[in-house]
Amino acid sequence: MYELIRGPLVWIAFLVFIGGSLFRLFRMWQLAVKEKTVLPTMDFKHGTRSIRHWMVPFASRNMRMNPLFTVVSFAFHICLLITPLLVMGHAVLWEESLGFSWWSLPASVADGMTLVVIFGCGFFMVRRLVAPEVRNVTTPGDMAMVLLVMAPFLTGFIAHRQWLPGETMTVVHIISGAAWLAAIPFTRLSHILWFFF
Repeated sequence: MYELIRGPLVWIAFLVFIGGSLFRLFRMWQLAVKEKTVLPTMDFKHGTRSIRHWMVPFASRNMRMNPLFTVVSFAFHICLLITPLLVMGHAVLWEESLGFSWWSLPASVADGMTLVVIFGCGFFMVRRLVAPEVRNVTTPGDMAMVLLVMAPFLTGFIAHRQWLPGETMTVVHIISGAAWLAAIPFTRLSHILWFFF
């Protein structure tokens, strides 16, 4: 079961992620051309300035008005993107599967970054329940998405620490990671794709 999940399931998840992302980007491009409102106003100079502005913590007024959310959000997103790429276990799997590997984070740093993601997910869930401006637009699906994002990090952390049966947690970790990856193009997680637009 482990070999099936580690091999074909993960590759299917990657194919769904890549294919779904390309499809969604293509559909967005078609809509932009059809509506004739986006493309004529797109400007590389102003676009890159806007992206830089939103990638700098506290650059916008809204970020300065919500400092806790800004700090948690930036830390969460940085750790969410970097940790899966640079955790040692994943680098070893890439080397075993494809014959190449890259530098990986020290275990203690990877653990800390994993905890930042888990804490961030908890923070976002509490915020969705407590803050009226977010609670009013929160659906059960939004909460499920936060849990889906948290699941591979939580199960990976538990498997690494060997707090529960290692093989079982590793299987759950891989399944939840594959589900998260495959869900990106088709859920609100797709803001990963739309950010630059």
